Amino acid sequence: MDVKVRSGDSLWYYSNLFNVGLDLIIDSNPEADPSSLQIGQTIRIPGYQTTQYRVQTGDTFWKIASERRISLDAIALLNPSVNPKVLQTGQTILLPVHITYRVVDGNRPYDFDLLTSDLNKLYALYPFIRRQTFGNSVMDKELVELQIGNGSKIVHWNGSFHANEWITTAVMMQFLNDYLLALTNKETIRGLEILPFYDQVTLSIVPMVDPDGVDLVLNGPPEGEYGEEALRINEGNIDFSDWKANIRGVDLNNQYPAKWEVDAARKPTSPAPRDFPGYQPLTEPETIAMAELAESRNFEKMLAFHTQGEVIFWGYEGLEPPRSMAIVNEFERVSGYEPIRYVDSFSGYKDWFIQEFRQPGFTVELGQGVNPLPLEQFDEIYQETIGIFLASLYM
Repeated sequence: MDVKVRSGDSLWYYSNLFNVGLDLIIDSNPEADPSSLQIGQTIRIPGYQTTQYRVQTGDTFWKIASERRISLDAIALLNPSVNPKVLQTGQTILLPVHITYRVVDGNRPYDFDLLTSDLNKLYALYPFIRRQTFGNSVMDKELVELQIGNGSKIVHWNGSFHANEWITTAVMMQFLNDYLLALTNKETIRGLEILPFYDQVTLSIVPMVDPDGVDLVLNGPPEGEYGEEALRINEGNIDFSDWKANIRGVDLNNQYPAKWEVDAARKPTSPAPRDFPGYQPLTEPETIAMAELAESRNFEKMLAFHTQGEVIFWGYEGLEPPRSMAIVNEFERVSGYEPIRYVDSFSGYKDWFIQEFRQPGFTVELGQGVNPLPLEQFDEIYQETIGIFLASLYM
């Protein structure tokens, strides 16, 4: 919601007027100098939107404010050209609406277009989100990272490394919406105060690592050479539900130089719906971009969300730091998922992250069954995962 600065207004005043954290307002307006607002300057108020109201006979600003539990001055601020003493029946005014409901519904097939639409909705409502394109997929779809918060501890989440595991993006986006609601409404999630995390943690989120693959699984092969090649790799089968790879048939989570040659020796040697690690490490634009993102940040911990198995892989070659055990034990407590330290599988993003940075890295396998997991499991998976999302912030 946009407001125009009046004489004597301040961001601190807006914070109190709309009951929104001052830091959230400051970060929603990076171009504004909090110490010297300019009259007429546009200021964005996060967590709000406006609605039109048609004046009824007998209405006054005070009556409308009282009935709708809105601050009288909030109405005046949104209607600077309206004389409150001479309201006309049928006249249209603007009223502030505090958003207390989700705009993201993760419980549906979650492709790249839906992700983009939901990201645009969230950014419009919560402009303190920092959004950047840090790379592009094979088919030039934007790889987007979101950052929320100002803390020195940077926690990273990512989803949909594998195409038919797109439900991880849906779960992550729904929790992101709940997190933003808790921040702007000063609410708790599972009894945990959320607003303090804004100054303690910087949350880095890549919701969809493999947008081309996700769209292939959900929408079928695209027109043109990439679609034709995917059909050839899939032996002419138009059902791509088993497809894990990117559009070129490279498994993005087998692309990292962490004993890559061990996996390469025992996996497919040419493009395939799953498990082909590429002809060498880091050949795909998606994996290169994710490596460069980690190298440009200082992630305090990293969580890669996959499906399925209700397990959490947390070790790599003894290089994981000691505190990883305490963290994964807390993940187990809040989710019921089983921690597994070592597994005979290499070259994943988690493996490479631990190897390169010696920081806690986790592969979290959501749900049970055969990928792609059915949406009938969504609500159960979401409830199990909430605790992991939260624990990654406080551990």
